[in-house]
Amino acid sequence: MDLHQHFRRDEHPFVERVLEWTSRVSDRYEVIRTDFLDPRQAFIVRALAGREVGVYFALCGGYEGAERVRGILHPEYMEPEREEFGVQLLEVKGSNEFLSLEHRDYLGSLLGLGIKREKFGDILVHKDSAQLIVAEEIAEYVRLHMTQVHRIHVTVESKLLDEVNVPEQSFRPLSFTVQSPRLDAVIGDVYRLSRAKVIAPIQNGRAKVNWREVNDPAFRLEEGDVVSFKGFGRFKVSGIGGETKKGRIKMEVAVFD
Repeated sequence: MDLHQHFRRDEHPFVERVLEWTSRVSDRYEVIRTDFLDPRQAFIVRALAGREVGVYFALCGGYEGAERVRGILHPEYMEPEREEFGVQLLEVKGSNEFLSLEHRDYLGSLLGLGIKREKFGDILVHKDSAQLIVAEEIAEYVRLHMTQVHRIHVTVESKLLDEVNVPEQSFRPLSFTVQSPRLDAVIGDVYRLSRAKVIAPIQNGRAKVNWREVNDPAFRLEEGDVVSFKGFGRFKVSGIGGETKKGRIKMEVAVFD
């Protein structure tokens, strides 16, 4: 059976990489630590590792329930300690208490330092500060060079992982029906936009599904998909039901505040 049929075509390169990892653990008893994985990638690694006898997968994102995590693929004889995941916590504080910073501001600042997205995990934003979960190999670089976030001068301090402060995340459930669970149709209904106002932004790279850019407005969403639409926010497809009497498909989503 071809394992690739269980995954979307754009995921096949990552699947190949994971299969190579699991083979190294199984055949040579290697221990492999990944960069930060998004939830979909973590699911793929867990699923493929579970198919190999003697291959185990552990993960750590700095706190329980973290969205982005580092993983360790390992043989049965070892159990990785938290320190082995190479995850560190940084706290960012600004000099201007009257201008609030958003998640995208901190994200843009990190990317602006030339840091790849897979080298840092969740960004936890608070009223007057933020906490960054980062790979240990870039922690000191960020601490020294992250001096400004969206025109605000900041200082960065190392913290213990036990000092993570997780903000509450709220969402609102939304139910509606669509002719088809196409990306453009669902985004349009979630944010009450006409199809014409959705198609061009999708084609211009403003939509992501499971943290990957999708340029095809006709892309079919599946249950569990996380969709972000630049400038509007993100939502998760929590359910796709059957057809109504009029032939429309029932959709349930959770829209993150």
